[in-house]
Amino acid sequence: MGGPWLHFRHVGVALGGQDILSDVSLDLAAGAIHGLVGPNGGGKTTLIRALLGQAPFTGTIEIDSKREVVIGYAPQSLDLDRSLPFTVLDVLAVMNQRKPVFLGPSKRHARELEAILEKVGLASKARRLFGALSGGERQRLLLAQALLPAPDLLLLDEPTSNMDEAGARLVEGVVRDLCAEGVTIVWISHDWDQLRRLASTATIISRKLVAHGPAGEVLRMEQGR
Repeated sequence: MGGPWLHFRHVGVALGGQDILSDVSLDLAAGAIHGLVGPNGGGKTTLIRALLGQAPFTGTIEIDSKREVVIGYAPQSLDLDRSLPFTVLDVLAVMNQRKPVFLGPSKRHARELEAILEKVGLASKARRLFGALSGGERQRLLLAQALLPAPDLLLLDEPTSNMDEAGARLVEGVVRDLCAEGVTIVWISHDWDQLRRLASTATIISRKLVAHGPAGEVLRMEQGR
């Protein structure tokens, strides 16, 4: 079975008396890649946080599915002290299990974690200290944790912003494969060329809905302004 539809109706978010989002209404189809673009501070991440229940909002957000939906989320960065003596495998384990990290993952769970690290190109770094990773490698680790358990809906916030071209293309390949399996994907990006390659639709948000439609048409229209 595939991922869910998403329905946003008149969604608004206000923080500290200031409107961050106002009257956002759109539908995102199941099993497709949807790009969110707009200026910094325009409310893209806030919309995702509202969807996750991390920000209070007005209006309605509906996740339309006939079964319980597993949501994976890769934020922009990981707030973890890089001086801690945790390996990459330790960090992935602590984000995906309840027992203390110093006990390490079970053998069965460790194999699952290593398979996910292989998928995002970090298998060779599994026992390297987390603090030794580059910015792009840390982002790939965030993607790895978002894939456990296997998501029906995957939310990505600038997942390739610190990556070299090889790392970005690897992530794009992972996302394409997930989409082919029916996962619904929402991708925040400032890279319009990337969204042209990947996304079915593009949504431009600048505190309100500016444009929404087929990615090629929306991005071409916006660049022509």
